[in-house]
Amino acid sequence: MNIEDYREFCLSLKGTTEGFPFGDDTLVVKVKDKVFSLASLEPFSFNVKCDPEKAIELRELYPDVLPGYHMNKRHWNTIQISGAVPDELLRQWIRDSYDLVVGSLPKKTRMDL
Repeated sequence: MNIEDYREFCLSLKGTTEGFPFGDDTLVVKVKDKVFSLASLEPFSFNVKCDPEKAIELRELYPDVLPGYHMNKRHWNTIQISGAVPDELLRQWIRDSYDLVVGSLPKKTRMDL
């Protein structure tokens, strides 16, 4: 996965927007104004929200999965992109993060999605 694939996939999810609130080198992707992923452009890596138990499990299974950089390390993972993790799995982790954030939105907002 490269940054263009990442961006395209994130923005394909319903209700998403992108921005650069932390500077030109960090792409932030939100659903209904709630962050579900952030990407460092150089070198490319991204953060995703994760169930705390699953976050630890993924860190143990994949060397490219680290505690969330500049995030709550219990709930966020940083994914380094080296080609070791299949793109399908990366997309699933992004989708899981999106679903976690959508699940925390008020019911009316969720219904809009």
